[in-house]
Amino acid sequence: MSLYTDYLNEIAARKEEGLNPKPIDDGLFVDELISQIKETGNEHRDDSLKFFIYNVLPGTTSAAGVKAQFLKEIILGAAVVDEISVTFAFELLSHMKGGPSVDVLLDLALGDDTSIAGQAAEVLKTQVFLYEADTDRLAAAYADGNATAKGILESYSKAEFFTKLPDIDEEIKVVTYIAGEGDISTDLLSPGNQAHSRSDRELHGKCFISPAAQTEIQELQKQHPEKRVMLIAEKGTMGVGSSRMSGVNNVALWTGNQASPYVPFVNFAPIVAGTNGISPIFLTTVGVTGGIGIDLKNWVKKVDSEGNPILNNDGNPVLEQKYSVETGTVLTIDTKKQMLYDETGKEELVGLSSSFTPQKVEFIKAGGSYAIVFGKKLQNFASKTLGVELKSAFAPSKEITHKEQGLTAVEKIFNKNAVGVTEGAVLHAGSDVRVEVNIVGSQDTTGLMTSQELESMAATVLSPIVDGAYQSGCHTASVWDLKAQANTPRLMKFMHNFGLITARDPKGVYHAMTDVIHKVLNDITVDDWAIIIGGDSHTRMSKGVAFGADSGTVALALATGEASMPIPESVKVTFKGTMADHMDFRDVVHATQSQMLKQFGDNVFQGRIIEVHIGTLLADQAFTFTDWSAEMKAKASICISEDDTLVESLEIAKSRIQIMIDKGMENDNHMLQGLIDIADKRIGEIKSGEKPALTPDDNAKYFAEVVVDLDQIDEPMIADPDVNNADVSKRYTHDTIRPISYYKAEKKVDLGFVGSCMVHKGDLVIVAQMLKNLEKNGQKVEFNAPLVVAAPTYNIIDEMKAEGDWAILQEYSGYEFDDFMPKQTARTEYENILYLERPGCNLCMGNQEKAAKGDTVLATSTRLFQGRVVEDTAEKKGESLLASTPVVVLSAILGRTPTMEEYKAAVEGIDLTKFAPPVEKPAGSRSAHF
Repeated sequence: MSLYTDYLNEIAARKEEGLNPKPIDDGLFVDELISQIKETGNEHRDDSLKFFIYNVLPGTTSAAGVKAQFLKEIILGAAVVDEISVTFAFELLSHMKGGPSVDVLLDLALGDDTSIAGQAAEVLKTQVFLYEADTDRLAAAYADGNATAKGILESYSKAEFFTKLPDIDEEIKVVTYIAGEGDISTDLLSPGNQAHSRSDRELHGKCFISPAAQTEIQELQKQHPEKRVMLIAEKGTMGVGSSRMSGVNNVALWTGNQASPYVPFVNFAPIVAGTNGISPIFLTTVGVTGGIGIDLKNWVKKVDSEGNPILNNDGNPVLEQKYSVETGTVLTIDTKKQMLYDETGKEELVGLSSSFTPQKVEFIKAGGSYAIVFGKKLQNFASKTLGVELKSAFAPSKEITHKEQGLTAVEKIFNKNAVGVTEGAVLHAGSDVRVEVNIVGSQDTTGLMTSQELESMAATVLSPIVDGAYQSGCHTASVWDLKAQANTPRLMKFMHNFGLITARDPKGVYHAMTDVIHKVLNDITVDDWAIIIGGDSHTRMSKGVAFGADSGTVALALATGEASMPIPESVKVTFKGTMADHMDFRDVVHATQSQMLKQFGDNVFQGRIIEVHIGTLLADQAFTFTDWSAEMKAKASICISEDDTLVESLEIAKSRIQIMIDKGMENDNHMLQGLIDIADKRIGEIKSGEKPALTPDDNAKYFAEVVVDLDQIDEPMIADPDVNNADVSKRYTHDTIRPISYYKAEKKVDLGFVGSCMVHKGDLVIVAQMLKNLEKNGQKVEFNAPLVVAAPTYNIIDEMKAEGDWAILQEYSGYEFDDFMPKQTARTEYENILYLERPGCNLCMGNQEKAAKGDTVLATSTRLFQGRVVEDTAEKKGESLLASTPVVVLSAILGRTPTMEEYKAAVEGIDLTKFAPPVEKPAGSRSAHF
């Protein structure tokens, strides 16, 4: 009874934390529960029965397998449990979501007992998570003349698993809760420093917003028991920063509905809203859970008599309230009229057509998007097997075609990869389609949730149509603490068995590769026509088009090789002018955002594809732009490259994939070699002229076109969280871009950080060159603030060691990581030295390493949200300002932001970049980035 005793001890420990018993996923433990259930006099029988019925995780967990088999015994009469009738046993199987439960149901439905077969068939008709092994059994039984199999297939061909579900409520009464003013980062809903607990849904729910907010939400629920709580980002966008399935799970846990009475802490159907709507990738996650996302538009720009926006002293538009949504306001959602009304249901407030498209209504009705994806496949299979015409029960793919109009780059990619659309149709933006996915990435702080999602949808093997799939170890690379030691090996084993290339070898043979996931995905993307899905908002490859996604969408892509989404509109970005020698490409990235806002007033990038015509930059540096497009609130970014540049990028990618093979990371399906073969094929197509690098058509239509003037970029630029802005909604956005002169060399810097996915080899070379440069100028290098340097990949360190630059960094460093003795505790205090940290995310992620509370950090990273890199103290707000590598290095040495004269002297003679609008790289140039 050891497992049961251990569980009781765990229950006692969790009770002290205000937690319920943890859901059960261990089959051996369920065996023990069953033994105690069968023993009628056992003192633990009642609790064991309760745990068996209400606390076993469904899907393909080993616990679900044992539970399904015992329910089968009860149905066949081989076991008798008074509390579980045959009818109840079937009901329990119906809530187990596929895998072992479907296997058992098929055994029963195709068995000899007609009464049992009929009951099993009725349950099967409600199930959608069937895979080839299951559908093959049905097809074979039908071919053999089995009447039950025929009945099931006929039901599937009509999609009765969907059509017989109740329609969504025509009216939903909601009570508002303002979670914050301004943009709400997913860190508020699911903090990065609590990433270790995400797979324990109840425990992770404790970190949602704050204990005070949780109490306030509970009070609202008591006061309005018949209404739903709607979580709001007032004067901002909800869910910026990342897809964060755990964030949506937490919202659902506190404000949603329980998905099944027999599965604890899995809730669905949250309702979220924002003055400026929902961040695109977060909205996808809301759809996964059958939730509703609303664009409130409750604050509008105040205009003068001529219709021009009235600006305040800071040059920002003055907003006026169109209607109030203060906490406790009761509103009415009319799903039929697609309108938000006041409490009475009479005053129209805002239209909700975008919240209730036919596709989104289906997600809501089915309880989430997974059921729709699997349902469509199941109906197609059944119709084909029966030889009947497919009469789809689902909303047709929205196909928009404009004759005589060319295609943008993303439209070309979607047309190439679309499935289930009208043959010969040419699709433009706004079309809603299913597409095949080429590359899938899972990262380590969301990976355990992805594995749970795969188990819940009964998936056991990677879809064969996926070219490459990778499980990273970068988000937990900094500190090999007890949490990482407990979670990471388990994750790697699951993903290895599923068919992914894993950063860590479950067998411990090859050296752990903690390389930043986006760098690996950028390398294994070997086709500029590829579609990439990754479990992180910075899945923004500079080849193909990449979409950051929640752990559930990643799981779906791994299991099916498909994703569903509308084709987004595009914004074209081109460049003119000349790049100043003392400027870094990071400044071009910041200037793009700044100049766009000045040109248009509003963020035209939000929710759209940025088609950036970079041309001559190799994939590593071009990624700096596509990566930052997440902070521009774009849905994704596509880099339009020159033929020769793309070929060189693919050759580099091949060499790095070969290194992975040489390390022993290849899997049984020879996935890595397959990627090299794809790269070779693509290189051949480009060189022969058969299929040049991806470009849009000349007559493509864009939502907007942004021309960035390089001549205007004459000093380094900093993205500032503006933590003391009087307008709370303007704090912690990425839109405040300031020239370095703004700070008058008076901004104190407590810590510098060079790392994250925004940097590459060239950045670390620049660090070494600056240190040499300063010594050469007679300036003794002494750090007045700590400088943390984390290479994104081991390849960079290996190459720098071979070229001599790593030795320079070692010479100036006061700490260097040791893979044989990794840190087991996070650093909380820093000395004024150079730290050479292990490759990985480090400070950017905020789940392990952090700056000291209240610090002002200057970083190359992407995150400036409150509490991410640095937390506040009672006396001082922490600040995370974002800048180029040379600015960060010099500021750490000085302990403050530099003057322009100091900056120019520090970078004199260093080729920061040779980026230029002309299509050809300047002859003879060799910057650190090439």
